[in-house]
Amino acid sequence: MGVLRSTQSMEAEVEEMRAALALAPLGRHGAWRLGAAAKREAGAEEGAAPEARTVCVTGGISFVGLAVVDRLLRHGYAVRLALETQEDLDKLREMEMFGENGRDGVWTVMANVMDPESLNQAFNGCVGVFHTSSLIDPGGISGYTKHMAILEARAAEQVVEACVRTESVRKCVFTSSLLACVWRQSYPHHRRRFPAIIDESCWSDESFCRDNKLWFALGKTMAEKAAWRAARGRDLKLVTICPALVTGPGFRRRNSTPSIAYLKGAHAMLAEGLLATADVERVAEAHVRVYEAMSGGGAAGGRYICYDHVVRRGEEFAELQRQLGLPITGVAAASRPGYSDDGDVGGDGRFALCNGKLARLVSSRRRCTYDVYYPASYD
Repeated sequence: MGVLRSTQSMEAEVEEMRAALALAPLGRHGAWRLGAAAKREAGAEEGAAPEARTVCVTGGISFVGLAVVDRLLRHGYAVRLALETQEDLDKLREMEMFGENGRDGVWTVMANVMDPESLNQAFNGCVGVFHTSSLIDPGGISGYTKHMAILEARAAEQVVEACVRTESVRKCVFTSSLLACVWRQSYPHHRRRFPAIIDESCWSDESFCRDNKLWFALGKTMAEKAAWRAARGRDLKLVTICPALVTGPGFRRRNSTPSIAYLKGAHAMLAEGLLATADVERVAEAHVRVYEAMSGGGAAGGRYICYDHVVRRGEEFAELQRQLGLPITGVAAASRPGYSDDGDVGGDGRFALCNGKLARLVSSRRRCTYDVYYPASYD
């Protein structure tokens, strides 16, 4: 399990990852410099037991996982990285990103998300788990297969079951995807005055995903539903984050395969007003904010859609395709309903994404796609 990467130069990827997190080598026993400093700056509660601030992150070497780890350290948490392969561990060593025996707030442990015993060992002593890992097959342009979707759902169930069985774990933040919300059979809208809202109450139709071979969306939908089933009626607080296409510094190299998988069916999402992006730093911050709002009598619960930009123009979509090495087919949107000569493919808008629930938690201000339009940079 985990993200399977191509055989591109490890040195180049390591340098890009280091640059993205503004890291510097610290010598033979190097660590994330920001780890110790961040804990001091965050001002963790005095007198609190250290284990009360210890969390585990699966997929901690992935694009999203690394950003979540970075953000947790800035908030003063001690982080246990659950790694699945020796390659992951070698990359961390190359980057000089962790201290000996966790002296700078980061520990590493090997854990297979399909092995309940290894998950229990990884989670033991942690009060929270961030499940950010996902399954990606480098074969095929979609980067994802029907079999992968089944395996991802099974892994999600195993992770939540392990959280339930681990006495110390009380909370779990599960990384899903906006794709688990948006794919449904289209019905005539009879020229509604306002677009239909897509929010956390919406689920993608599994049958629709199967019929249209949207395997990545199917995997995310099945996995999130499996997580909710496993947590139902158990002594575990679960929330899920549903980010849009995750972009940010280095995403072309470090997140290209899942990005390509995400964009299968992108022309339809673009025409319907459902193609959105989320900066990786904002996604990471959302994970930590939601986790902290789950504590005590916190109101955080359920699902949270996360995005900061809706792609409305053909040239924006073409730029995404170019950066990911995909054929430039954005011009095809001109033949779809709702396309206008100025390149805006939003038209009258069949749907409107809404991330008001997360926005209210973070800033008490509701934001929907029809309220505000954010410029975006993918580099």
